[in-house]
Amino acid sequence: MANLISLLQEYGVLIVFIVVLVEQMGAPIPAYPILIVSGALAMNGGTPLAGVLAVAMSACLLADLFWFRAGRRYGKRILKLLCRISLSPDYCVSQTEDNFRKWGPKSMIVAKFIPGFNTIAPPLAGAMGTGVPLFLSFSLLGGLLWSLTGILIGVYFQANVDEVLDMLATMGSTALGVLGTLLGLFVTFKYIERRRFQRAMQTERISVEQLRELVDAGHEPVMVDARSATARQLDPPVPGALPVDGNLPALLAALPHDRHIVVYCSCPNDVSAAGIVKQLHEHGYALARPLHGGLDAWKSAFRPTDTIVIAEQIPATDAPR
Repeated sequence: MANLISLLQEYGVLIVFIVVLVEQMGAPIPAYPILIVSGALAMNGGTPLAGVLAVAMSACLLADLFWFRAGRRYGKRILKLLCRISLSPDYCVSQTEDNFRKWGPKSMIVAKFIPGFNTIAPPLAGAMGTGVPLFLSFSLLGGLLWSLTGILIGVYFQANVDEVLDMLATMGSTALGVLGTLLGLFVTFKYIERRRFQRAMQTERISVEQLRELVDAGHEPVMVDARSATARQLDPPVPGALPVDGNLPALLAALPHDRHIVVYCSCPNDVSAAGIVKQLHEHGYALARPLHGGLDAWKSAFRPTDTIVIAEQIPATDAPR
């Protein structure tokens, strides 16, 4: 641990850049402790505060630009990829879409303070067609606030940080083992949280083949879109599908109890659709089921012009939140 502190004192700029960049790219490695320690060390002859701030902001901007370009080029696909590899529960993209729709590119200012949002907001901005100058301005401001906050915490608690560093230095390699164990416990906790969430969303799904059989048999299942308004803008919904938009009472008023209801989304494991279906079951809609594979599965089996639900029979519920 003493060697680690020496490295921070000698190569603080490089270490700060690497750790912040890796975290901003989406790895479950907290960068704030490094910023705090660097802020404290700067008061004792370490890397100047301006240098630490500059490299932290550079790392943030580099990661943001990478994901922004990926979102601009690959659109919704990059968001699906991020949600699949995220340690956060599978509704992370849906929540980010809602936040971004509410605040627009300005959400980049606070995105880095919100776990999950910090990685997904830049590609979402790219997918939504945000202009580069506007994106850069909000990204730089967000990186400045996030980096400066961590550094100033280290400056303010300089004495306390020095005491912790001295204690860790006396522990030697034991301290590294403790820190590694804590990081492992954090990753394990997030994994268990995700698995528990997935189990809670387990319910019988309907395949696209079964949906096709219902349509061919004349049952006219009602399609319900569980995605956010932003997701529907990025990827058009099933023709005639009813949006949820967080307004479950309006949706319940439009749904019949005697028809098959198929709820779809575009998230991993169909969790958003499964969550809506569970709520529908609680209100007596026994024929409601989530579509296995979501919107992508529907596209593979139906033409874009296929309309399963007739709008004149069931009014749309695209009501504001």
